[in-house]
Amino acid sequence: MTKPDIGISRNGATVRIHIDRPAKRNAITVAMYAAIAAAITEAEADPQICAVIISGEGATFCAGNDLADFVGNRPDTEDAAVHRFLRTIATTPLMLIAAVQGRAIGIGTTMLLHCDFVFAEAGAAFQMPFVDLGLVPEAGSSLLVPQLVGARIAAEWLLLGDRIGAERAAACGLANRVVAAGQALPEAMAVAARLAGKPGGALVATKRLMKSPEQDMHARIEEENRGFQSRLGTEEVRHVINQFFEQRAKATAA
Repeated sequence: MTKPDIGISRNGATVRIHIDRPAKRNAITVAMYAAIAAAITEAEADPQICAVIISGEGATFCAGNDLADFVGNRPDTEDAAVHRFLRTIATTPLMLIAAVQGRAIGIGTTMLLHCDFVFAEAGAAFQMPFVDLGLVPEAGSSLLVPQLVGARIAAEWLLLGDRIGAERAAACGLANRVVAAGQALPEAMAVAARLAGKPGGALVATKRLMKSPEQDMHARIEEENRGFQSRLGTEEVRHVINQFFEQRAKATAA
């Protein structure tokens, strides 16, 4: 089954959601957010489904939001597609597994904080440049990143927007491990198969227990959403995004 720039397929107890927009480095649009959220929700309704794998086509896992689409379709309501997506990945009882190759920027990194397993190919790189865009973090990352790596490293990642190599991501817990080029998806599929062989009720209950200490995380996501919406309407953000497109146009013309 195919939805806007999103491929959805099933293999036994596993649903694979494949971001398929390589010409735009898999930047996510409003329609794509809606399609991913709907696919996970649909999978949750099937008692035979155990795991969801998120992967990307081409050299980049996900370059973040499609800025032109995002500015043109600001998420002004709580039911906006991006908010549905964030709530879905934060609350799904299914096992979420990510197979990452190339760069994972913005939401390409923050969505991984809600995954149960992340496999990164050698050479993968992660980055959360929200401040550089005049924005604030999203997806609960302002809470989850400091919890994961501590305040000092979180400052490097969220305030400076530093690039994080695959090996450091694994060492800090952002990824489970680094695998050879082309092996992230096979690794994800193998883990999904292992999970499918375990008692499903025990998996769901254990995941719920593991997440229970983060009960204020959902409130943090909503607080970030409000801050993100507010920042999108500022002249500062318009200036930064205009500069982004001007620089890209110059690079293309060069």
